[in-house]
Amino acid sequence: MSGTAHEPGDDFEAAKAVFEKLRDLSRERQERVLRWVAEGLGVVNPGALQSSHSQPGAGQKQTADQQLTQAAGTLGITDIKSFIAAKSPKSDQQFATAVAYYYRFEAPPAQKKETISTVTLQEAARLSGRKRLTNPNSTLNNARNQGYIDNAGRGEFSINTVGENLVAMALPGGAGPTALPHTGRKGAKARKRPKKK
Repeated sequence: MSGTAHEPGDDFEAAKAVFEKLRDLSRERQERVLRWVAEGLGVVNPGALQSSHSQPGAGQKQTADQQLTQAAGTLGITDIKSFIAAKSPKSDQQFATAVAYYYRFEAPPAQKKETISTVTLQEAARLSGRKRLTNPNSTLNNARNQGYIDNAGRGEFSINTVGENLVAMALPGGAGPTALPHTGRKGAKARKRPKKK
């Protein structure tokens, strides 16, 4: 009761403030700061961020990134690196679709966007630890041709229902069957061939 007068009105604003302070630091410093915050507030098991160092022989070994993701999760943050790792897109087109999905539905409020561009895609590749795309414009256009995203203005693309289904239900490990509703033209041509004798 005594602490309620000083609590921020919006949990996402508090999470955003922490996220903005940490986003440009090295992984080691992010991990250290989050551990201090977690231990100071008592919101995370104090040993949770040190488990990989204290139990090197454990069957499931946590990386620094996984530890950071755990702590970030307690702050209401979904970072793009952990999202892409969880979805594990198998092609550049699936990656572009996952990026569009992330920024529309999963990103922190201040980072959400309805559309993505080549700049967004390359930045997402950098942040998620993925190799930079040689031609991000071609990747976006190919993803559009596969029916995952739509044009949304000059150089901008938005995820559509097919892309949403791909990311939400088919990934990780899913291929492109969910794109069939947008590729009916090719399917129709393929079905006409057997008519020839």
